[in-house]
Amino acid sequence: MESTTPISAPPGDGVSRLKPNAVGLLGVVFMAVATAAPITAMTGNVPFMVSSGSGIGTPAAFIIAMIVLAVFSVGFTAMSRHITATGAFYGFISHGLGRRVGLSAGVLAAFAYMVFEPSLIGIFSSFATNTVGDQFGVTVPWWVFAILMLAINAFGTWFGVAVAEKILIVLLVTEVAVLAVMGVAVALNGGGPDGFSLDPINPVNAFTGVSAGLGLFFAFWSWVGFESTAMYGEESRDPKRIIPKATMLAVLGVGVFYVFVSWMAILGNGLDGSMALASSASPADLFFNPTEHYVGQWAVVAMQWLMVTGSLACGMAFHNCAARYLYALGREGVVPALKRTIGRTHAAHGSPHIAGLVQTVFAGLLLLAFGLAGKDPYAGTYTLLAILGTAAILVVQATCSFAVLVYFRNHHPESRHWFATFLAPLIGGVAMLGVVALLIFNMDTAAGAEADSFVLRATPWIVAVIAIAGFAYAQYLKQRAPERYALLGRTVLEESHER
Repeated sequence: MESTTPISAPPGDGVSRLKPNAVGLLGVVFMAVATAAPITAMTGNVPFMVSSGSGIGTPAAFIIAMIVLAVFSVGFTAMSRHITATGAFYGFISHGLGRRVGLSAGVLAAFAYMVFEPSLIGIFSSFATNTVGDQFGVTVPWWVFAILMLAINAFGTWFGVAVAEKILIVLLVTEVAVLAVMGVAVALNGGGPDGFSLDPINPVNAFTGVSAGLGLFFAFWSWVGFESTAMYGEESRDPKRIIPKATMLAVLGVGVFYVFVSWMAILGNGLDGSMALASSASPADLFFNPTEHYVGQWAVVAMQWLMVTGSLACGMAFHNCAARYLYALGREGVVPALKRTIGRTHAAHGSPHIAGLVQTVFAGLLLLAFGLAGKDPYAGTYTLLAILGTAAILVVQATCSFAVLVYFRNHHPESRHWFATFLAPLIGGVAMLGVVALLIFNMDTAAGAEADSFVLRATPWIVAVIAIAGFAYAQYLKQRAPERYALLGRTVLEESHER
């Protein structure tokens, strides 16, 4: 059994430090919720779920996903009370299942967050191009908006988590507000043509649509990024208290919001009317129509703009996640050159500024490649990269659940609990593997027009190759550079050491 002894990093030991005490509970929650992109999840995923997945039982699919993710989070947060490190999954899995599996998961998680940013830039560019065209009659190439978002994301990371937090709070509050206003307006008006029907939130109806598996996968997809709370532990105030609370608030808060807004949108159009709109040429009307009818045209205009800013907020949050994973991998000097580059932090801002720039270049090159291949920024770039990133992160989440089981059994038997550290992570891990299966079985349908794409076909193989490469490199280090192998997943800061 491998030792879980962390490599403590007090000031002056040569490890570049992130800025401590830079963000509080609400800041961590906002950044985690921003990665879920509520307005994008609602206007982008719900119409597809209604037409091709869970049907009118879509809100019930969100209830099921919320319960499963809450159970997963019980074990995840139990681990976060013992280990606080920027490389969240990387550190957790390394301590639970060993350094080789830890590096494999860390590299895979970093890759997932790295491809999520260009994915979100794709949908942001599409939303922005369409909105500017609709509102002003001006055609702006999508790549102009892509460059703009790359610059904004790089700026936010360079100047530290506090700057990114302020930008994200403004963007997130406005997008949540307009959806909430629509939902409340429908509720206050009695629920629409069919009254206040409970059918959409009946769990049985989550399995009566065209494809329950597809509906449930999109429900889980809508939460991707909630687990990013743990990677802000070293920059938060009192991480042992804040991170568990922030994680549960993100899961349950987002869940209740998704259920309420999707339920009210369906009621606002009527059950049959919702099915018709979701299958129409303008599926976003599932939200635009009740917003216009119950709130006013001004709210529809606001919603269009907030779809733009919401995807911007999501992409910025994922940029921060990717930069912190790259930094976490770099600062340990697994590859010595990385410690002097992406493993450094800014002298004044305490930010992973070089890792952020590396992520910006990576995202830019990926967008360029997809653009030269003629991929549509929404149907191509967003969809393909989102599926690729989701496949990777779901595998890591499942692995993390099993790491919790082993960690508490082997290293903290005094803290073991029949539910929190055994049953919850066991259920969560099995459920996450089930979601991976849902993705594999429904990948073609989820990709839509890109069902025959080489990138889609290669997705399972890309995930497998990256995971195997991380494991193999760790094995190489164990044999050839044991002093570097000993550092894998063990660099945590003095104030947040393993307990």
